[in-house]
Amino acid sequence: MQRNDPTIIIGAGIGGLAAAVRLSAAGRKVIVIDRASEVGGKMRTLPSTAGPVDAGPTVFTMRPVFEDVFAAAGERLTDHVALEQEPLLARHWWRDGAELDLFADREASAQSIRQMGGAAAEADYRRFAAEAQRLYEAFEAPMMHTAKPSQSALTLRVLREPGLIALMAPLSTLSKKLARSFRDPRLRQLYGRYATYVGGDPFQSPAILSLISHAEAAGVWRVTGGMHKLALSMKALAQNLGAEFILNTHVTRIETQSGRVAAVHTGDGRHPCAEAVFNGDPRALTTGLLGSSVEQATPAKPLEARSLSAYVWSFAANPRSPDLAHHNVFFGQDPTTEFGPIAGGQQPHDPTLYICAEDRGTGRTPPATERFEIIMNGAPTTKTHPSAEEINTCRQQTFGTLAQFGLTFDSSPPDRALTTPAGFNSLFPATTGSLYGQSPHGMMAAFQRPTARTKVPGLYLVGGGTHPGAGIPMATLSARHAVEAMLSDRTSTSQSRQTVMRGGMSTA
Repeated sequence: MQRNDPTIIIGAGIGGLAAAVRLSAAGRKVIVIDRASEVGGKMRTLPSTAGPVDAGPTVFTMRPVFEDVFAAAGERLTDHVALEQEPLLARHWWRDGAELDLFADREASAQSIRQMGGAAAEADYRRFAAEAQRLYEAFEAPMMHTAKPSQSALTLRVLREPGLIALMAPLSTLSKKLARSFRDPRLRQLYGRYATYVGGDPFQSPAILSLISHAEAAGVWRVTGGMHKLALSMKALAQNLGAEFILNTHVTRIETQSGRVAAVHTGDGRHPCAEAVFNGDPRALTTGLLGSSVEQATPAKPLEARSLSAYVWSFAANPRSPDLAHHNVFFGQDPTTEFGPIAGGQQPHDPTLYICAEDRGTGRTPPATERFEIIMNGAPTTKTHPSAEEINTCRQQTFGTLAQFGLTFDSSPPDRALTTPAGFNSLFPATTGSLYGQSPHGMMAAFQRPTARTKVPGLYLVGGGTHPGAGIPMATLSARHAVEAMLSDRTSTSQSRQTVMRGGMSTA
């Protein structure tokens, strides 16, 4: 390994792309290798009769995180990605006929909730929203924006504001906190859904995850052309800065010499590198998929508790429906019949369904044939191929449930439009189909997540399986932590050029 060798990024998900932009902007030679034919990782698309339709993340929040990536390269986000702010966060439906819109404007949400549930529901919402904002603002810096979260730092933060302890409810689950916060069971069900944003079950996730709702309430944007456009724009920016992309190429192992990363091996040969950045599930390292020399790079035990997977339909059709918004949620009758079976490794019996109507939104008139992404939560799996029975059951659960709400489509999507947990496990090896890495259950989960630095010198981690956690903004933040660590490590280990006098220091 030579110090002028490139940095190799394994995986072109959003974390790897953000790292490529930051490292290239810092003057590093960067090579990005991915086994897929295009960048984006889980931010992927599937073809349809109406064009590419998103088959991964659909919600764009925490805009400053992405602006910071482009600013690191001296660019503006809006010069590369067309964004439209969506005042309507999501539209929600229940079996009792209730319908509820939530907005980026808290007053508008409060009035909407009052119309559905009365003055008591509005009062509960106002109190809960204020508490979620207070938690978010308290822990954004010491948890999300720090490279390695510290229990002592968190304790000091709480000691400065003891009232946070009651809001955190450290001995409670999210579902129990919501039962105390809302008298209306529909609002408990709605806000419990936010645990799924990081792959959690609200009946097992810590109560502090209530703060996630504030991240969404702070603003949601539509990416013109779909979320995959964000990945493509970051790839283009990295290329303009000199980064090289090698796609359709599988990495077979990471080579170390004298305990330090020295090269990355692919089917095409050996690629020497100064450092390697792994943008994949850390479980791929601990299970030996990238060679025995990096199996001990990060603790294995926490990674075995897995977060949720999903069944994802991506297709185009002509809908006959209620008035869909861009983001929509159709709730099952009882959340225990969704999360109970999932916890047992089964398909949910009565699922809640999320629908992104990609061609809809405030101020838009949708075309006759629209693009849809429908997500149903699922259990992780070690399988790589779903059974015909599993696919048929998912089809019946999905479209049978929507028909009960009056939403039907003029044509049924083909099986190839569905990505199952087994499909995700095949696309992303060692993930067990989990879309969010290790489980967020338990108060200590956030402290057990791998951080950017590993036990192997020269190997760094980015992505949703790494601190600060799952979700597109968090995976993007992980790249900042990794690049700062790499640049710091390079400075601290740089050696001065030898001078004539032994022990002297060159100032050239």
